[in-house]
Amino acid sequence: MRGLRKYLTPFAPDQSGAVSVLYELGGIVVVCDAGGCTGNICGFDEPRWTAGIMGTQRPESLLRSAVFSAGLRDMDAILGRDDKLVAELADAASKIEANFAAVVGTPVPAVIGTDYRALRRMAERKCDLPVLTVDTTGMELYDVGASKAYVELFDRFAVEQLPVEEGRITYLGANPLDLSRIPPEWMSLSFSDVVTASAAQKNVVVAPSGLAAAKLLERRFGTPYEVANPLAGLGEEAQPDSRLSVEGRRVLVVDQQVTANTMREELLERGAASVTCATWFMQLPELSQEGDVRLREEDDFEELVYGGDFDVLVGDPALWRIVGSFEGQTVDLPQFPVSGNLAEALGAAL
Repeated sequence: MRGLRKYLTPFAPDQSGAVSVLYELGGIVVVCDAGGCTGNICGFDEPRWTAGIMGTQRPESLLRSAVFSAGLRDMDAILGRDDKLVAELADAASKIEANFAAVVGTPVPAVIGTDYRALRRMAERKCDLPVLTVDTTGMELYDVGASKAYVELFDRFAVEQLPVEEGRITYLGANPLDLSRIPPEWMSLSFSDVVTASAAQKNVVVAPSGLAAAKLLERRFGTPYEVANPLAGLGEEAQPDSRLSVEGRRVLVVDQQVTANTMREELLERGAASVTCATWFMQLPELSQEGDVRLREEDDFEELVYGGDFDVLVGDPALWRIVGSFEGQTVDLPQFPVSGNLAEALGAAL
């Protein structure tokens, strides 16, 4: 049944993805809502609010972020009182040292047709800061918002052609919603790195959310990029159960597209008879192979598993409840926007 969720919680929406990208860049991030969307971001969709990034140990100071709700009320939304939002943003900018300010959209400005360009111009006249606007609507999933935020950042701030620094690599798509394990060097993208992006020797796209920005930087500066997640895999470093045998077996991998594709290559090299990749999120044509599946409903996953004659399922442990009678082997690969903080509890219970 369309839209029916019996086992899965709602996935992280696009505004959460946008905030995740902007989180550690030293900006003032204003979520244009009445408070509910910001509450969901801070309470459920952003792991850095309550704990360190999964798989890393990072100084607490690096986990701080200035994220605010616009606090829109009924008449503010109905009348489109952008001047009130701008005044509050200017007040925050006078008290917080920041590199930029960003206004992230939600269903409220989407419904009333907020003019983001006008809002940006108004805000920049009042604030002594560059202002970004990300036109997320709350109707898409997290990776769409993350992609928009990456593009806005690099389009606005990466404008100067600099000499290329040998060995400098920028990882695009490396945020906790796209990757469950992130080494510190991948998450070290700073505002300065964005401004000097043209100095990178190469960009590595580790999730679909980073591809549009990689293409922009290639067009603007000629920076080459490759698409792969070097952390993806079922070896000892990425997966506790390194004893998994896939030789001659049919495997289904469910994850974001770049991780799934990288794992497919590894599993085929290890002798898998076939590997099918599926995702609940972006499925970009240039990264797809014949037989890849875009999942939308729980029923889609159930039909895929029971109709695919698979021996091994690789994916978030929350998915196994949908196919409880599956008799093959399941391998847990937590995906934060699917199960959030439930992933560890589900893995232990299952």
